[in-house]
Amino acid sequence: MDKLIAQFPKHISDAIDIAKNAVLHIDNSIQFENVVICGMGGSGIGGKLVAQWFSESAKTPIISVQSYDLPAFVNEKSLVIGSSYSGNTEETISVIHQAHKRRATIIGVCSGGELYKFCKENNYDCIKVPGGNPPRSMLAFSLIQLVHILSKSGVIAKEALKEIDHCRHLLNTELLAIKQEAKKLASFIHNKQCIIYTSSNLEAVAIRARQQFNENSKILCWHHVFPEMNHNELVGWGGGNDKLAPVYLISSFLSERNKLRANLSKEIMLKKTPHLLEINGKGSSLIEESFYFIHIVDWASIYLAELYGVDPVEIKVIDYLKDSLSNT
Repeated sequence: MDKLIAQFPKHISDAIDIAKNAVLHIDNSIQFENVVICGMGGSGIGGKLVAQWFSESAKTPIISVQSYDLPAFVNEKSLVIGSSYSGNTEETISVIHQAHKRRATIIGVCSGGELYKFCKENNYDCIKVPGGNPPRSMLAFSLIQLVHILSKSGVIAKEALKEIDHCRHLLNTELLAIKQEAKKLASFIHNKQCIIYTSSNLEAVAIRARQQFNENSKILCWHHVFPEMNHNELVGWGGGNDKLAPVYLISSFLSERNKLRANLSKEIMLKKTPHLLEINGKGSSLIEESFYFIHIVDWASIYLAELYGVDPVEIKVIDYLKDSLSNT
């Protein structure tokens, strides 16, 4: 897994090449009323990131769906993107079949499997990415194809891929700092209960962080965002204790009111636990900053796995679940 994480900047470059060479037959006469990106786990987090990044600039609402069912509003003026690394994710396949019945425009992103076969049989575009690795380690490939599709469909700016490419340079330039932050983060979390806090515009990054600690480090953790957590979870800190270890991902683009909220929240938490870590973002845009945080947490999840003596690749409980579902 560590080798795959080390290749993350290169994955960005390789994924951009795949996107540039992909042939898409999008009907430009269709004015899409909505975009639905369906995917689960490591394949689905890309949809959440994209939906969040472009929520204020996209010409069309972008919705991330992680279930068996398609929203009722989807119709022939919808763009539905199925993102499944294996191509066999049953929830995603279910949604794509429903989208087909409703005559939506469908595009697949996968390494093969049933999704690829379905798209080919029904003359839908499908971008194929390299297979054979854990989906969570191939985020750049699925994520960048989603950005490319949205750009080509006119939903987001045509220059979007250029901004993604800048992220690669940031990760390479900041690699030493990223690894130092990651080691500090892993040491901080070790033998404690991790809670991730950040601003609402980075919630998808916090979700990705939680997922990486779940799968790679084999631990439970949770997340919440400002300002919403000030209206509920903060009260729960009345029962806080020194086993809790809040991690603050502080965006460079945090509003002044949310800075104040974060600082006041830290004061409250530090009355219950001596453990609190703050990591400051780097990057000239929210997208660059997201990649920066993602790479720190990816490395931290591996370092934490080493501290616990667990295999970051192993996912036996998920394999058991899938096998049990397939036999039912």
